[in-house]
Amino acid sequence: MTKQFAGKVVLVSGGSRGIGFGIGQAFASAGAEVVLAASSEQTLAAAAAAVAAKVGRRPATIAADLRAEVGCRAVFEEVMTRYSGCDILVNSAGATKAGDFLALPDGDWQDGFDLKFFACVRLCRLFWPALAERHGHVVNIIGGAARTPDPGFLIGGSVNAAMANFTKGLAGLGKHAGVNVNAIYPGMTETERVEQLFEQRARAAGKSSAEIRQELIAREGLQRLGRPEDIAALTLFLCGEEARHIQGVAIAVDGGATPGLY
Repeated sequence: MTKQFAGKVVLVSGGSRGIGFGIGQAFASAGAEVVLAASSEQTLAAAAAAVAAKVGRRPATIAADLRAEVGCRAVFEEVMTRYSGCDILVNSAGATKAGDFLALPDGDWQDGFDLKFFACVRLCRLFWPALAERHGHVVNIIGGAARTPDPGFLIGGSVNAAMANFTKGLAGLGKHAGVNVNAIYPGMTETERVEQLFEQRARAAGKSSAEIRQELIAREGLQRLGRPEDIAALTLFLCGEEARHIQGVAIAVDGGATPGLY
């Protein structure tokens, strides 16, 4: 892979696992100075070791609770102290719960908004001047539930819809600040996260996780689930010079599962 991002500083929230990890590894392969942020030092250490083994470059890691403003600010201060700037911000943190609406307490809703929506808002606000200075990029990893409501995924759909609206509005500011802001809507992707969702849906429906997996794949007419590298490939493209005129769009990487118009 070409080292097209050599010298660029890339922060990936939720970068220790799943899609965020795949994106961080892809940027590291392309020569970037990658910073992975997540809550667990243990999973971050494992992620950094895996990236180093794959690409020969060990990303920096920052353990912080992104649900709280103090955690987001700690990430910001560490990145700015270490690199004096940031070129690319990828917001991939978040693990909203699925399940029976009546069984989902307020705490689950608040947690979903805190980790996915408010962490994204806070990191964008903190890093915006640095991104504007370098004519950088923001890519928000959202999800198809922003467009397609699902009664078994009401928290995720609500959080994703809010994040989608925020992204589009922020792109309007980006036009004037010189910051490209776009979103990606992954479909079902082979990660630990999707397995958790299958299990949550299974408990709510009184079925097995395997049954839920097969039902969802059949319902969406998919040949296979996505992989983190599918989302990573688009993320790198959106942050490259070839995509400089792409602003304020949301692109689905879901194998065609989205049923409505774009």
